[in-house]
Amino acid sequence: MSLEDQKKAAAEEAVKYVQPGMKVGLGTGSTANYFIDALAARKIDVTCIATSAASQARAEKLGLKMSNIDDHPFIDVTVDGADEFDSELRLIKGAGGAMHREKIVASSSRFMVVIADQSKQVKTLGKFVLPVEVSRFGVNATAWKIERALKHMNLPTKMVLRQRDDKAFITELGNAVIDCSLGAIAEPEKLDTLLNNIPGVIETGLFIGICGVVYMGTDNGVVELVRK
Repeated sequence: MSLEDQKKAAAEEAVKYVQPGMKVGLGTGSTANYFIDALAARKIDVTCIATSAASQARAEKLGLKMSNIDDHPFIDVTVDGADEFDSELRLIKGAGGAMHREKIVASSSRFMVVIADQSKQVKTLGKFVLPVEVSRFGVNATAWKIERALKHMNLPTKMVLRQRDDKAFITELGNAVIDCSLGAIAEPEKLDTLLNNIPGVIETGLFIGICGVVYMGTDNGVVELVRK
């Protein structure tokens, strides 16, 4: 089974979690798209809250009923992908640059379900870059403070300002993203706290204590992993 087939299988398993009348958070990215497609195919009465313009447009095109986080500040379940996850279901997200909206929606949910292929499971977080969403005002000053926090934790200080089409990448909320290549994050909770205490940091790609279940596609079918 290819990785794409694994993602699709995980999405089709996760959609069974959704019941009529629920308010459903829709994640962002290629994996989340499989869930949006599967949810639309079920044709049940749910209200969806998207985490990006792309997910909003896809869901609307498929006929899903849409609303927003302000009208529905409490959500039953959010289903999204992840760049990686560990055995405690701690995540790194943000490859698409939507982590701030994704975290607001996911943390407003009774439950967050992650769908992923088997390549996303890691022993220690940090194999994937850690995105940090920052204000465009004083971005170099904020980067220097991030570097200092990484040094404090004896982590590599390899950081780059995310680019797209030879220009600085800007999130839908108007912020920049600094990608940090750390290799391994021994204390993700401590790092998340340090980074979020830096003026100028809007959000990190660390999702800790938010995900309750992962549906992971494998060569032998979909495996359900539950946070203990």
